[in-house]
Amino acid sequence: MIDRRTFSKAVGLGLGAAAVPTGAVAADRSGRPAAVDPAEVPAPAEVPAPARPFGKLKQVRAGVLDIGYAEAGPAHGPVAVCLHGWPYDIHSYVDVAPLLAEAGYRVIVPYLRGHGTTTFRSPTEVRNAQQSAVALDIVALLDALGIRRAVLAGFDWGSRTAGIVAALWPERVRALVSVGGYLVTDVRAQQNPLPPKAEHTWWYQYYFATDRGRRGLENPQYRRELCRAVWAEASPTWAFDDATFERTAAAFDNPDYAAIVTHNYRWRLGLAASEPRYDRYEQRLADRPAIGVPTITLDPGLDPFLASTDGLGYRKFFTGAYEHRVLDGVGHNAPQEAPAAFARAVLDADRL
Repeated sequence: MIDRRTFSKAVGLGLGAAAVPTGAVAADRSGRPAAVDPAEVPAPAEVPAPARPFGKLKQVRAGVLDIGYAEAGPAHGPVAVCLHGWPYDIHSYVDVAPLLAEAGYRVIVPYLRGHGTTTFRSPTEVRNAQQSAVALDIVALLDALGIRRAVLAGFDWGSRTAGIVAALWPERVRALVSVGGYLVTDVRAQQNPLPPKAEHTWWYQYYFATDRGRRGLENPQYRRELCRAVWAEASPTWAFDDATFERTAAAFDNPDYAAIVTHNYRWRLGLAASEPRYDRYEQRLADRPAIGVPTITLDPGLDPFLASTDGLGYRKFFTGAYEHRVLDGVGHNAPQEAPAAFARAVLDADRL
């Protein structure tokens, strides 16, 4: 889930408060493929979409991983990489991908490390999920697929990962769509407590900090029950059915899932070690680098991890062309709950 520090200053404003979209629009960049036109993609009212499968998944060796991913759209179209969060998987984008593909994009939706068919190439590789390691996975994926630049879009872990790539390797990013705004983890700030009401929202983070919590995540039945409980809490109006949850829950059976999830949350709290090979990246991220690529930030109006949806708390971190939008009536899993609005944001960000 998103970083708990994101909403600390605004906790007193009330969860899911309404906000007015803000932001400025810059002129279109030159050299854009003529076939890509956001006007070609309608923005219908958000209604529950029928379950649809991705096509046959692909695998590619990238860095320390063998990454599983779904792909849609023309092979030579501009690329959009969509990144999922926790506890979710690639199916958060199962209805976004066709919309982008119809607009001419090559859509890549990878399983993050520890999820689905993404596996470590070496059994001795450290099962590390610190933020820069996950971001480097995406850079390695772009390299492995021969992709020079892509639009990056994500929520939760995916927002953080996309934002880090945009901050540290902006030459690889055409544009960014980030649900929840600027989610780079400040480990030092994480040492400070939040008001108790805010801490309560992050109950699973503290559960995973214990050996008891890790064992609970390793238990197949409890793992599913826990993740389903988080879905219900984080998306209070999303009426997902059993089949939708089970389709995603299959990705949680990855043998590295418990290790990756617990390391991610323990690392954020300063309870798990970093690897020295990532120190130079974490040092840069500790300075809270600005993101200069064209960006649209999205705040779901019913996301319990956002105390405010006005985006003002993180506006200063985005120095390029920028817009902020609010997804009214939408919970944490924004792309799956509001696929048309999410796809529209991707297309519009690539035209800022």
